[in-house]
Amino acid sequence: MDTSTFFTAFLFTLAAGLSTGIGSLIALVAGRTNRKFLCFSLGLSAGVMIYIAFMEMLPSAGEALSEALGERRGSLYGLFSFLGGMGLIMLIDFLVPESGNPHEMHGLEEMQRKDPLHRMGFVVALSLAVHNFPEGIAVFTSALGSLRLGLPITLAIAVHNIPEGIAVSVPIYHATGSRAKAFVYSFLSGLAEPVGALTAYFFLLPYWTPFLNGMILSAVSGVMVFISLDELLPSAEKYGEHHWSVAGLVSGMAAMGFSLYLFS
Repeated sequence: MDTSTFFTAFLFTLAAGLSTGIGSLIALVAGRTNRKFLCFSLGLSAGVMIYIAFMEMLPSAGEALSEALGERRGSLYGLFSFLGGMGLIMLIDFLVPESGNPHEMHGLEEMQRKDPLHRMGFVVALSLAVHNFPEGIAVFTSALGSLRLGLPITLAIAVHNIPEGIAVSVPIYHATGSRAKAFVYSFLSGLAEPVGALTAYFFLLPYWTPFLNGMILSAVSGVMVFISLDELLPSAEKYGEHHWSVAGLVSGMAAMGFSLYLFS
């Protein structure tokens, strides 16, 4: 792997992770939640990730695993890896208490609430960092394999991280009364994604084979599908703009489909 490919993939991961800072700025500057825009964005991110997981990543993983193990065993290993990716992110969600889960979305209006649960802001920031670690591996390995694949995944993860930045900033601001601390902790929690990228670089790439490539692609697909179904779409529904979230979902799938077609 040449140096430029590594740095490009790493910059993609860094950009996706630090988009939590954008959400933090929105939380600290805006007065009210633009629910339609937020629902559309969450749906868009889910549409991109679901489409690319099923239409691009899983087929590519199947080809790599079939080449390494044969078609029948390769399909079985791909299935186990896909379910394993879902199981990993599900376990992380299970271990994080609901009140400290960054995927339990908060509206900007909650800045003014006197809810003692919002004093768990630091727990929320730490929880987000834990969630972002496997996402960083997903973005980095996808971008290494193909920039055509890595760019839309980066954009989807970045969009999905913006409301998470809001979810971190709201309770931290309430707990400390400091906008600066709310921004810094939200911003720093996104650094777990480039840490995930570096972990993949040092511990996975030295042993990279078509088999490992297929297993990673399948697992990443599972992570992305779970994030979409368990976090993005339910969060969009929570904001009460169902049609806008569905419009975002369809738009994300359409944009991803045409993008893959044009650059194939």
